[in-house]
Amino acid sequence: MPVHPIPPVYDANSRVLILGSFPSVKSREAQFFYGHPQNRFWRVLSALFGEEAGETPAEKTAFLLRHRVALWDVIGACEIEGSADSTIKNAVPTDLSPLLQTGDVRTVFTNGKTADRLYRQLQLPQTGREAVCLPSTSPANAQWSFARLCDAWRVVAAAAEEDFAL
Repeated sequence: MPVHPIPPVYDANSRVLILGSFPSVKSREAQFFYGHPQNRFWRVLSALFGEEAGETPAEKTAFLLRHRVALWDVIGACEIEGSADSTIKNAVPTDLSPLLQTGDVRTVFTNGKTADRLYRQLQLPQTGREAVCLPSTSPANAQWSFARLCDAWRVVAAAAEEDFAL
């Protein structure tokens, strides 16, 4: 059973939390979130915040923290075939409590319907925090154009920048 190999990204200034389901094969190989080149996650966030997220895990981490975004996944371990969320079985949740206790997370977002369903099933009873389901940035979600994804995901930037002062 694959175990989640990527630590969460967050700090005390994190205002929003974005949760995926479980890292894809490409993400597990890259040892960082949304490592598949066709996944639009980094392009969407770059467009929303008006700057490139960077290429390396360190650059992407700095980008997220600069914009007060925490990032992790709902599942800490599961049985999965390749990268297909539809094959997830025996999911074990991640422990969100350190992240939620450290940061000033005010809004939780899920990246796609599978992450949302698993969050409601596995995490909501522990966190007591509702999540906002956003359309998946996965290349498998071809019905959503890049522009349409950006429109839907604008709520992330708005929540992260709320009451923000340098």
